[in-house]
Amino acid sequence: MRPLRYSINVTLDGCCDHRAIIPDEELHRHAVENLNRADALLFGRVTYEMMEAAFRSPPSQPAQTGCEKGFTHQRPDWMRPFARTINAARKYVVSSTLKQVDWNAELVRASFLAPGDLATAVTQLKQQAGKGLFVGGVMLPLALAELGLIDEYEFVVHPRLAGHGPTLFAGLSKPLDLKLVSRLEFGSGAVAMRYEPRR
Repeated sequence: MRPLRYSINVTLDGCCDHRAIIPDEELHRHAVENLNRADALLFGRVTYEMMEAAFRSPPSQPAQTGCEKGFTHQRPDWMRPFARTINAARKYVVSSTLKQVDWNAELVRASFLAPGDLATAVTQLKQQAGKGLFVGGVMLPLALAELGLIDEYEFVVHPRLAGHGPTLFAGLSKPLDLKLVSRLEFGSGAVAMRYEPRR
């Protein structure tokens, strides 16, 4: 069974809003390494649409980035390996509202509100042969944590106080105990800590 790994950037005060994080080359290299540890990516609708808006460019136009409506700017050269990697990656999108997806993606008809359907769909993906699945975002990982389906958690903690949310795993029904398996420090002062659930 291939493992399901989760990674997210978070500030010291627990904010996981992507706009609260200052990206840099070293963090993007680390993100590429994470993506390369997986055969496919698993996204909810919001994360899929955000990543597509930020990293998918029309073939005939220059690469741009920007997740907010109407905001784009030229992507720095050091961001291009991440853009290439995520563009090429196979993607599964969990949604009960989207009618179709593309960008090398397949729609997984399930709802966070129907845990049985979600558990069945994700378990079937995990049972396929391969080196792993990678999940990002906030709401889908909360639902997957509740179901005990995440095999590895990585929190990239940034030395910044955002003063606002959203925060991770808000509404988790019971505590989840984790054990630290690795720690990596970046030049920016960010620290990537990987954990596995205590079974």
